Amino acid sequence: MSTIAPFLEAAVRTATPLLIASVGETVSERAGVINIGLEGCIIAGAYAAFVAGSATPAVGYAAAMAAGVAVGVVLVIFAVVLRRDQVIVGTALTMLALGVTGTLFRARVDATALVVTMEPVTDIPGLSSIPLIGSAFFAQPAITYFAFLLVPLLWWWLHRTHAGLSLRAVGDAPESARAAGVRVGAVQAGAVLLGSGLGGLAGGTLVLAQAGSFAEGMSAGRGFLAIAIVALGRWRPVGVATASFVFGAAMALQYVVQAIGWSVRYELVLMIPYALTLVALGAFGRGSAPAMLGRTPDPD
Repeated sequence: MSTIAPFLEAAVRTATPLLIASVGETVSERAGVINIGLEGCIIAGAYAAFVAGSATPAVGYAAAMAAGVAVGVVLVIFAVVLRRDQVIVGTALTMLALGVTGTLFRARVDATALVVTMEPVTDIPGLSSIPLIGSAFFAQPAITYFAFLLVPLLWWWLHRTHAGLSLRAVGDAPESARAAGVRVGAVQAGAVLLGSGLGGLAGGTLVLAQAGSFAEGMSAGRGFLAIAIVALGRWRPVGVATASFVFGAAMALQYVVQAIGWSVRYELVLMIPYALTLVALGAFGRGSAPAMLGRTPDPD
């Protein structure tokens, strides 16, 4: 019992950036664009939060989203406007972002503090004292509650608004959407920018709500994990949220192993989320994925 509560708390904390990035990727993929550059958005957001977070966490989060959007703008130009291969463009953006942030960090490391002001934990009175789950779900930074709120908001937007219907139509049948007067390119561009901005926010969460600092490559494959989470969640908000928590729990296992003192190699525990990624992608495939996912529709 003494181990379960800290494990759940670590799982929720670890799942938060995954959930934020996955919600953004869901929007992008429902419009037919797979953002392989999401990893680049996350690391760019993390570095921006590190630089700007010395003011307040709110400024850091805003800078993180702006950095993610900046990466998304490049993806929109090449993948949506110029209609280049989405996977190649996204991969190049990820490598570029990892290289640029690493270089900038090394240039700043001797001239600035390595620690930023972290966002404080916000307890929800009454709920935070619930045994076992209280500290896990109701004693977290505000960004975690925002991540929870994104799930019902995304469901409502996708299924109860005209804009959400248009986005789903673009991902499934762009020609029909175009015939109905929907600007396919504009919808895809907006979806990519929103998804990239949330990817940047996920990176900011790593710095401002978890680590309190920046490290080269600290995104650690979370962008690729988020893409797998969207597939595992069947491109549906509730499924994505559930899969995010599963992956967060898998990543949090390392803390349990350390607390219990099991004689298991650290590297083997770290492999669990990535092994789970391969299983998820192999088991679920495209399934109910948008019909045009990863494909380039005809220009408007």
